[in-house]
Amino acid sequence: MPDLLLELFSEEIPARMQRRAGEDLKSLLTNALVEAGLTYEGAKSFSTPRRLALHIAGLPAASSPTREEKKGPRVGSPDQAIQGFLRGAGLASLDEATIQSDPKKGDFYIAVIEKPGRPTAEIIAEVMPGIIRTFPWPKSMRWGSGSLRWVRPLKSIIATFGPETEEPDIIDFEVDGIRAGNVTRGHRFHGNEDFTVRRFDDYMPKLEKHKVILDADRRKDVILHDARNQAMALGLELVEDEGLLEEVAGLVEWPVVLTGTFEEEFLTIPDECIRLTIRANQKCFVLRNPATGRLANRFVLTSNLIAADGGTTIITGNEKVIRARLSDARFFWETDLKTKLEDNLAKLDGIVFHEKLGSQGERVKRLEALAAELAPAVGADADLARRAARLAKADLVTGMVGEFPELQGLMGRYYATHQGEHASVATAIEDHYRPQGPSDRVPSDPVAIAVALADKLDLLAGFWAIDEKPTGSKDPFALRRAALGVIRIILDNGLRLNLGALIEGIIAARVGAGAAAALRDDLLSFFADRLKVHLKEEGARHDLIDAVFGLGGQDDLLMVVRRVEALGRFLATEDGVNLLAGYKRAMNILKAEEKKDGTAVSGRPQADHFREPAEIALASAIDTARAGVAEALKGENFEAAMEALAALRGPVDAFFADILVNADDAALRLNRLRLLAEIRDTAGLVADFSRVAG
Repeated sequence: MPDLLLELFSEEIPARMQRRAGEDLKSLLTNALVEAGLTYEGAKSFSTPRRLALHIAGLPAASSPTREEKKGPRVGSPDQAIQGFLRGAGLASLDEATIQSDPKKGDFYIAVIEKPGRPTAEIIAEVMPGIIRTFPWPKSMRWGSGSLRWVRPLKSIIATFGPETEEPDIIDFEVDGIRAGNVTRGHRFHGNEDFTVRRFDDYMPKLEKHKVILDADRRKDVILHDARNQAMALGLELVEDEGLLEEVAGLVEWPVVLTGTFEEEFLTIPDECIRLTIRANQKCFVLRNPATGRLANRFVLTSNLIAADGGTTIITGNEKVIRARLSDARFFWETDLKTKLEDNLAKLDGIVFHEKLGSQGERVKRLEALAAELAPAVGADADLARRAARLAKADLVTGMVGEFPELQGLMGRYYATHQGEHASVATAIEDHYRPQGPSDRVPSDPVAIAVALADKLDLLAGFWAIDEKPTGSKDPFALRRAALGVIRIILDNGLRLNLGALIEGIIAARVGAGAAAALRDDLLSFFADRLKVHLKEEGARHDLIDAVFGLGGQDDLLMVVRRVEALGRFLATEDGVNLLAGYKRAMNILKAEEKKDGTAVSGRPQADHFREPAEIALASAIDTARAGVAEALKGENFEAAMEALAALRGPVDAFFADILVNADDAALRLNRLRLLAEIRDTAGLVADFSRVAG
């Protein structure tokens, strides 16, 4: 079957846009082809700094003819409905429609729309100009006198189509004066001449002859392999960086890996500062000395040029720039060390955290108080927690963090350590921002835990107090991440916290006690939603999570999780499955009778109304189970609570086997319904079983 080769050749496309643009091109064209009735065997997109390419294999030569019946209005409908039907079906008059009878709904007009098959090349020529003109670049530009907007000036288009046994055709279309053809160019410096291509099979090899590696993943492999080898030859290790590797592969069409050097005196700067300086300014990798674990004074760069001098001039140029940037970093480092973190605090008063929440200085005061309050609950020293919270934001006004904001916290730890602060204080300054994502580690030092919780709870409670909550996909203050951070800190460290009281106290300080309770409940509901997300990612059943939260008042997240886990284990047993079935049967009967009577069944069953052994046994079993469940829950032994509940399985089964609930005697019927309500209430001590699937 025929294949399609498409290439859009332009000036340099920003690296961050290339891979997404390739995928967009593939999805836009394949969706258009499928909509036109075409199928294909496979599609793959490619990108380099100067081109987007697409190969679609196994396309038919033409689309198949189609026949569609479109149902119209009822015969005798108003003229407006008739005319709308004719327009939608593409008919000139009702003479071109047929009438179909429906025994129930009467006679309807039917339009039979037949579309002949079309050549695939014609379909592609029709859709491609629109795809190019409306391509979803994050940013685009116009150039010259044309009207086309593209990320960078578009130079040429390749569009060939045909089976491998024949000479492919050029798909004829034109965009802003650029007509599709079969001519492209290679590397800007090593193959910048026109050459023709036929199809994908000769396109890739010809590009390589002209020093272009089309596949970005292959360029990444070349860079990574060569960088590792050069590091190994020096007795060093490459500090790998997937994000940087992806970016560098988007800057070159023919990667050439080289190694440079910088002065050892710069190694007095923290490794993270060196790495970030070199990465941000020159897109270079750094190397590590495996003997010391510290960085070496070497770096790896990727050139897009095969230099006649072996890369000496390129290396020298990069070394010069890196030397200047590292000099700046050393200046920031040495200057920052001259000022104690404590002395930076006054500057925080001039930094607005949020117009409705005050300055960073005011926030620090809140964090001091809250961290000290949390300290006993997390096993931290209150004075150390207060000190760590006081200094936690002090590095925000340092020169190094001003240059590289992503180093906030880390630089604070370095400065605190250098200035003789307690090790836990220094650790907390860095770790109080964690976890910042699902792969980030969770603070484990008690002082860091106290400050991290204080930071996130103050953030959440503050924005709830001013009604700035996440909406839909919008979360500009990363409040979902903060809530997940609190959850992970609590669960990973096995903490028992009364979140409700903590949140209410923080909010009450802003809006008063009267409004705090409602906001507390709303924020706890937000935490519940985030916990559901977290537990689902951990593999927990969503219905079990809902069943536990259905109890209400669940603000001890650790106990929620333990209850969900115990419930899951219980329902995986035969007793659990059968008891759930009995519970559901009881609830269905209760629901039907309560709906019929219009009132909820309430009150304890009366012993003198029991007539059958099965109902007497069930009543006794419920009393025993209720006491056992209550005692187990009092000791927070959820496994024991499930065991006590499991004892109901036999009596419930026997009850439904032997007893007619809806007896003719009204008093007897009510007594048995109350017995079913007792099952509901006893099970409800453990979880809301009505929310459990099955």
